[in-house]
Amino acid sequence: MKVYLCDKGGCCPAVEFDGDNVRIGEDENTAVLTKEQWNIMVRKIKAGEL
Repeated sequence: MKVYLCDKGGCCPAVEFDGDNVRIGEDENTAVLTKEQWNIMVRKIKAGEL
């Protein structure tokens, strides 16, 4: 599943869930996180730490 981080889609960063990895970014500016790392990041955002 791929979710674009803007209203236009395809022309901005995206979050892509691919098996055991989550890719965030666009083109060559992409970070790859494990599902565990993704969940830690989500928890920190919800807690106001990020």
